[in-house]
Amino acid sequence: MVNKEIILIKNNIKEIIPGLIVSLLVALGSMFLGKFIPNLGAASIAIFFGMFVGNVFLNHKVFQKGYKFSESDLLSYSIVLLGGTLSIQTIGEIGVSGVIFIVLQMIVTIVGALYIGRKLGFDQNFRFLMASGNAVCGSSAIAATAPVIDADDKDKGISITIVNVTGIFLMFLLPVITGFLYNNEVLQTSGMIGGILQSVGQVVARGAMVSEGGTDLSTIFKIVRIIFLVVVVFAFGHIKHKTNKEIIDEEVSDVKTKKIKVPWYVIGFFIMCGLFSINIIPKSMSLVCKEISHILEIIALAAIGLRVNIRDLIKQGKNASLYGLFVGILQITSAMILINLFL
Repeated sequence: MVNKEIILIKNNIKEIIPGLIVSLLVALGSMFLGKFIPNLGAASIAIFFGMFVGNVFLNHKVFQKGYKFSESDLLSYSIVLLGGTLSIQTIGEIGVSGVIFIVLQMIVTIVGALYIGRKLGFDQNFRFLMASGNAVCGSSAIAATAPVIDADDKDKGISITIVNVTGIFLMFLLPVITGFLYNNEVLQTSGMIGGILQSVGQVVARGAMVSEGGTDLSTIFKIVRIIFLVVVVFAFGHIKHKTNKEIIDEEVSDVKTKKIKVPWYVIGFFIMCGLFSINIIPKSMSLVCKEISHILEIIALAAIGLRVNIRDLIKQGKNASLYGLFVGILQITSAMILINLFL
C-alpha cells in the first residue's frame, strides 16, 4: 500500500514538472523584462508573456498539470507568505479617515462591479471574480476567491486578464488625473493610486512618480485593501453558498460531523500576519517572505497566462472590454468623491 502511494506521488511529480518548468522560465523572463519596463511590471508582463507562449507554442496536454499546480498551489503559498509582511499596526499610519476611505471605496467597487456585470449578462462567478480582483488586489484576490466560489479555470483566466489590462491603462491615466486634480499632493495622490490600482507592483511604480513618501503611503493604502482580502473571500463564499442549496446541505452535514471547511491559505495568512504583528517574525525574515511571495506570485501569474485561451477571451469581446472600462470609470469617480470627503 505504501509503495503504491509512493509510486503515485512520483508519477504526480513527473506530470507536474514540465508545466512547472515552463511557468518558471516565463516568470524569469518576465522579471528580466520588468527591469527594462518598470512601468508595466513583471506581474503584468508574466500574464501577457504566458498568454503568448501558451497560445502560440506550448498549449499541449503534457504541460497542463504543471500549469495548474503553478497557478493554484504556488499562489496559495504566496498569499500565506504575504501575511508575514503585513502588520495590523500598519493601518494606523493612514489614520481612521484613510481606513474609512478604503473600506467605502472597496464597497462601492464590489457593489458596482456586481451590478455592472449583471447588466452586461455575465454569470455570478465571473462577477464575483471581477469584483474581488478590482476591489482588493487583482490576480491574488481572484485566485483566492475562485476556489471558495467554485469558479472554473476559464472564468478565472479571463477575469485576471481583464483586471490586469484595466490596471495597465489606469497606471498611465491616474498620474494625469492626480496631477490635474491635486497637483500631485502626496496624501490625495497616494489615496487614489493605492485605493484603485490592482497589484502592489503597479502601486509602487505609480507612487514613485510622486516621491519616495508617495511610494510608501500609496503602498500603505494598498496594504489596507489586502488586509481585507480574507473578509471579501469569506463574504463571497457565504453569498455563493447561501444561494446554492446543495452546498448549504453539505455545509450543514459538515457542521454536524464537526468538519468546518476553511481554506488553508486563509488560516495561514492570518497566522503569519499575527506572528509578524507581535514581532515573532523579524523584519529581516519578513523581507524574505515578501521576496519569495513575489516570486511565487509571478510564477503563478505566468501559469495563469499560459492557461488562458485567447479564443475564449475573444468570445467575451465587447462585453468584457466594457466591463473593465465601466468598473475603471466607477473606481475613479468614487475615489474622487471619497478623497474629497475623507482626505
